[in-house]
Amino acid sequence: MNINKIKNELIQQKQSKFKGNIYHYSQVNFAYNSNKIEGSRLTCEQTEAIFDTSSFIPKSDDLIKLDDLIESKNHFKLFDYMLDNVDELLTKDMIIKMNKILKRNTSDEENPRYNVGGFKVVPNIIGVYNVINTIAPDDVEKEIEKLLKEYNSKSNITIKDIVDFHFRFEKIHPFGDGNGRIGRIIMFKECLRNNIMPFIVLDTDESYYIRGLKEYENDKMFLIDTIKHEQDLYEEICKELLNFNIE
Repeated sequence: MNINKIKNELIQQKQSKFKGNIYHYSQVNFAYNSNKIEGSRLTCEQTEAIFDTSSFIPKSDDLIKLDDLIESKNHFKLFDYMLDNVDELLTKDMIIKMNKILKRNTSDEENPRYNVGGFKVVPNIIGVYNVINTIAPDDVEKEIEKLLKEYNSKSNITIKDIVDFHFRFEKIHPFGDGNGRIGRIIMFKECLRNNIMPFIVLDTDESYYIRGLKEYENDKMFLIDTIKHEQDLYEEICKELLNFNIE
């Protein structure tokens, strides 16, 4: 599959607000799955309605968190920001901007413990069972700068490099919240920038994805194989939706 065609169609369809093709599919499914992994209770149908109309009709007994709605809309903006900067090198300021876009107008923005718009000020961990310890707040900026310097110095980035960056980014866990979603949008961006099939981590594959992160230092291939599976799924959608040529 021609990755440049995927990238160009995503950008062009974003600019023209074209619906029913790869941009629309990617926006809805990325926002739904990435937020769902982090605990959102919105359905894919509701997420699509929010993307299409900025509204939806809940079932009478649904309890919808305001932050779920806001973060769904923010994720659409995050995806657009990623496309606007898809060919740029990753920078510390870009990553902070991504987090700020995702968390804008949420309840977390009002809570100084989350320090939205900056790196974490309170220690955090990943998970409760088989905990992954993360970098202390005082060391985040130094470790992020080190990670970016090493990654951006590579002349030929592969999917393994992108997955390794993701693990190290999650291990740092630089923000008070939103780390997973920022990490996954970075992977999508870096795949497009480096002519690699992008992907969306599906909520149905969350257990494999989380296990891959937790086992990464012992067995890198579990996470890499999970990502390759997601690449295969996204490629099939691209083949179906991008099977056309327009002069």
